[in-house]
Amino acid sequence: WGEDPAAPFWAHSYDATTLLLDAIAAASYVDVIDLMIDRAGVREYLGSVTDYSGIIGLMSCDAFGDCGSQKITVIGHADSGDIAASNANVIYEYTPGGSSLGEGHLVVPAPKPQKGGTLRFAIEADVDGLNPTASAISAPAGYMMGVAVFDTLVTGGYFGGECVPYLAESIDHNEDYTSWTYKIREGVYFHDGNEVTADDVVYSAELQRNDPLVGLAVKPFYPTEGAFEALDRYTVRFNLLDSWANFCPTSQLGWVASKAWLEAALEDPTLDQKPVGSGPFRFDSRSEDSVTRFVRNEDFWGGEVWLDAVEFVPVVDPDTRTDLLLAGEVHGLHTGNDENIEILENSDGIYNLFSPKPHGGDEGFIMLNSSIAPFDDIRARKALAYATPKQDYLTLILAGLGKPADQLFEPESPYHNPAVKQEADMPEEAVAMAAEYCADLPANCTNGKINMEYKFVEGSVIAQRAAELFEKGWSVAFNVDFDLNNQQQHIQAAALGSYNAMAWRQFGAFAPEGDNVWLMCRTVGFISLNWPKYCDEDRDALLLEAAATRDEAVRTPLYQELAQMLHDNYLYIFLNHNKWLSSFSDNVQGVCEGQTPDGHTIFCPSDGISSVRSMWLLGD
Repeated sequence: WGEDPAAPFWAHSYDATTLLLDAIAAASYVDVIDLMIDRAGVREYLGSVTDYSGIIGLMSCDAFGDCGSQKITVIGHADSGDIAASNANVIYEYTPGGSSLGEGHLVVPAPKPQKGGTLRFAIEADVDGLNPTASAISAPAGYMMGVAVFDTLVTGGYFGGECVPYLAESIDHNEDYTSWTYKIREGVYFHDGNEVTADDVVYSAELQRNDPLVGLAVKPFYPTEGAFEALDRYTVRFNLLDSWANFCPTSQLGWVASKAWLEAALEDPTLDQKPVGSGPFRFDSRSEDSVTRFVRNEDFWGGEVWLDAVEFVPVVDPDTRTDLLLAGEVHGLHTGNDENIEILENSDGIYNLFSPKPHGGDEGFIMLNSSIAPFDDIRARKALAYATPKQDYLTLILAGLGKPADQLFEPESPYHNPAVKQEADMPEEAVAMAAEYCADLPANCTNGKINMEYKFVEGSVIAQRAAELFEKGWSVAFNVDFDLNNQQQHIQAAALGSYNAMAWRQFGAFAPEGDNVWLMCRTVGFISLNWPKYCDEDRDALLLEAAATRDEAVRTPLYQELAQMLHDNYLYIFLNHNKWLSSFSDNVQGVCEGQTPDGHTIFCPSDGISSVRSMWLLGD
């Protein structure tokens, strides 16, 4: 485990194992207390396999039980000193009969990457800036732009999501996972010509900690003194307050920015719109809410960059984003809207990728503010949950295509708690609970119904339809006013606690402890990242215990208990598990083919976030 493959056919072995395990699962059943495995059923399952997606490609099994993705490639070997060039010099390819790649016909050689072209990508919203130490950068839209410009010390590997070195060449930690040391690669330069050093990393981290908004995600987890140390020019150490066994700073908090640029941005905040990192693209121009353009970094340290430029175009409405892609006005988009996912999956000339995260993506829910009336009283929170027309939402808004959610973990996750069920569609119970609340607190009610405000992001037809549907269901027990804002204002309202209830999307971190920042008491304040402003010391203790170990036998029951705690607090009315789709026109090549210098394939896409570093345009 954790070592390089011991044999050349490791990928074939992995695929064979997963195929056999899937066949056993399909042909097994429980007879009273005995597990019965039907041998004939296993054979039957394997005989019916077609286009099974494995590491080596799409596989099909023939009548003799031979499963594979066979392909014979003939290359022109010109220079024994340049193996890579020889491997790329494909003369022709042949796939024997029985392979899912073809039926004994010559296959056109795969096209070679080519430089040039401008890729246009439609993002769901814009952000207020691209300074990782000061801007409110939301995912996935802001992160799509950020990862084009900035590098991180570490990144997530594709297989198992392990944390692997990237800008750093090595990672080390102490015994209790409270201290993490990174050795930075030498000879990496920012877009402004300055070399990346430990001082840049420390300076970025300290600015983040001192920022009134970004610091909310930093201060609670680091000591006041000695949190970030430059041990030498290329070695940096992060010292945490608590044990974090899976610590992997790959988000905005991990983006490494030029110290010189950050110093200049402190004097001139307009520079927040003109980021300077060491990534594959450098800033060119930006018109907020219109287009942000980056051009190729000709001196990128991490390998070839193919595109001349990439342009990110904010398009709030998911229907419009889809129309733009199908019309050829943009080359790619991300979406979490189920109706548009259905359209894109059934459209010719479109290449689609879902996030392969092991615990699913983020969750869609109604979030309640526990710090002010009416939802500072659990009776009001329960009443809203009971009155929520969840089934109508799934049927009418998500067109029956959504995946219902009862908690933050999907059913496939080992952390899923099957005992947790989200109450909804209970209008009579909502009326009774509201009547009890209004009898005690009449000032917060009108005509026997609780007064409330519901916030959602403007500019989306679907968000408007959902709000109207919710209001119709809630009206049995609530008087509802709407408040519409753009996405930046929406986030600010959550941070300041200036809301009653709002549409929200969250959770789904690669490892669950990545979501601690949204849940702990230490992130409640005048400005909060614990958006509901709800403190539970028992919940904090559970989160810290789970984060301190890599032992899944310990972690699993703790996270199942967390799901029950969140249910019992009635702070989130879970609606659906979001499916994030990244879609591209079929002339976009190289999607999700980025690798670290050590050869690890980088995890991609992640909830609508895909790096444009490896992409190129065919015949553009």
